[in-house]
Amino acid sequence: MANDDEAVDQAVPNWPVVNSGPLMTGGILIGIGAVIALAGTAIAGTHVFAAIRSWSKDLETPPDQLARLKWEQAKAAATAGAATWQKHPNAQVRLVRRASADG
Repeated sequence: MANDDEAVDQAVPNWPVVNSGPLMTGGILIGIGAVIALAGTAIAGTHVFAAIRSWSKDLETPPDQLARLKWEQAKAAATAGAATWQKHPNAQVRLVRRASADG
């Protein structure tokens, strides 16, 4: 029987010995830290959300109307730019191919 135990001990590679106590303590501390971080994120996020909401209510023009106004301005500018580009004198010039001297 002693020969069987020796064979098993030789077949298993030498792994480092790890104590479970410090690993469990570290895991528990990481878990507690994660819960505290989650709570802090929730509190800070709630505060930021309330501040943004209050700020947007104090604006003269609500953000959705301001975005709509800026979109209309951008469309008008793009249309004007395209029209100017197309009506430019150089845009009217067409290249004409010359007939070859051979044919």
